[in-house]
Amino acid sequence: MKKNITLKRLLLMLLLSIASSAISQNSISLTKRTPSGKVRCASTEYEQYLRANNPKRATKEEFENWIAPKIQELKNQQSVQRAATVITIPIVIHIIHNGDAIGKNENISDEQALSQITVLNQDFRKMAGTPGENSNPVGADLGIEFCMAQRKPDGTATNGIDRVKKTTAQYATMTSTEAMKAATQWDPTKYFNIWTVYFSDTSSAEMNGTLGYAQFPATSGLTGLSGLDGEAANTDGLVIDYRAFGTSDIVPAFAVNEPYDKGRTASHEIGHCFGLLHIWGDGNGNEASNSPDCTATDYCADTPQAGWEHYDCGTFNTCTSKPGNDMPENYMDYSPDACMNIFTLNQKDRITAVMNNSPRRKDLKTSDACLAPLATDKYEFLNKIQLYPNPAKNILNIAVSQSELPDGFTVYNSLGQMVGNKKIGSITDLNVNTTSYSKGIYFIKIVKGNSSKTLQFIKE
Repeated sequence: MKKNITLKRLLLMLLLSIASSAISQNSISLTKRTPSGKVRCASTEYEQYLRANNPKRATKEEFENWIAPKIQELKNQQSVQRAATVITIPIVIHIIHNGDAIGKNENISDEQALSQITVLNQDFRKMAGTPGENSNPVGADLGIEFCMAQRKPDGTATNGIDRVKKTTAQYATMTSTEAMKAATQWDPTKYFNIWTVYFSDTSSAEMNGTLGYAQFPATSGLTGLSGLDGEAANTDGLVIDYRAFGTSDIVPAFAVNEPYDKGRTASHEIGHCFGLLHIWGDGNGNEASNSPDCTATDYCADTPQAGWEHYDCGTFNTCTSKPGNDMPENYMDYSPDACMNIFTLNQKDRITAVMNNSPRRKDLKTSDACLAPLATDKYEFLNKIQLYPNPAKNILNIAVSQSELPDGFTVYNSLGQMVGNKKIGSITDLNVNTTSYSKGIYFIKIVKGNSSKTLQFIKE
């Protein structure tokens, strides 16, 4: 009898252990909240969730061992790396809604969605005269721009906004959010996927108050670790609450909530997608008890040591034994959007190493998703058209290989907005005056009859 009781207890303990493991694999605990109760970023917890569900996923230490020599190689060729050409990354924004009219609640307007791309380009290019500009000597232009996808995976045209109606009104758990992502994602080797959702307002919900979270890049070629390439590929990207997507600086009527109304949640989360850590290194420091952790690191020497995250703007020095004040203006802190305006040179090195080596990230550099599909009846002469000089400063020339001329052209910026057009009546019309264009990526659609060809050029 005693033996049977012991066996029953062992069986019960085993069942409880299995149940506990299942819960840990399918749920998260979000404990780091802003004074107003928001979860500024759930990416750290998301990584724990992914590792619980995929034991082969690289740990933080394994990732750092993988990326460190690649960063060092870049630093050894620093002058070349700093002069690297601009990378253009195609964006698809999946707007997840449950049937609301466009522009209402979570079914956000095109204008709100596009305003976020404007912010990303300002922040990642450190654009002069914008909130993304800074005068810090370690402030970096990352050389990355974002454009709205112009073609779907099936080759048909799109504006880069994918509206998806789902029965779920509010996303309460990470598991339900991940299932939605897997069902709606576009090819992550050709598109950078962003999902906007309505995270649950229910106080007891797992995702209550979450602004966003992102997937850290995968490693490649780790010795002794198989099955890592392509891990979690079908959920790669970032997901953001619709109330933290876009900027009120462009259209004040947006459904974005202060102090996270300037589009910096996306800048922060994409930083994670490209390999950046929080500037306090996700240490165990606690402001409430005045106990900083000055041992954790984000592996970037030019982001001063911080003992904890910041939820306010201002001047702070949480690690007095370390040089420099904290950097709440860094996109990888938790400070309000209005504080943020800097990625550093060392952060750029990490991002460059990821974009050159990480699965899916490196593929985005050669994606053609920003180019509109060609008309099916295109002429051979359109295919031979070239642009020069490219990049262009003041004049962009259109070179044709025959005496025949195209009918005209239209120029679009990286948001798909028309910025110029011209009818071509003679060879003297085969140029574009780019003097008034801001620096960045543009697309020129050249038309001949019912055919057209779209080419990309850079204004420098």
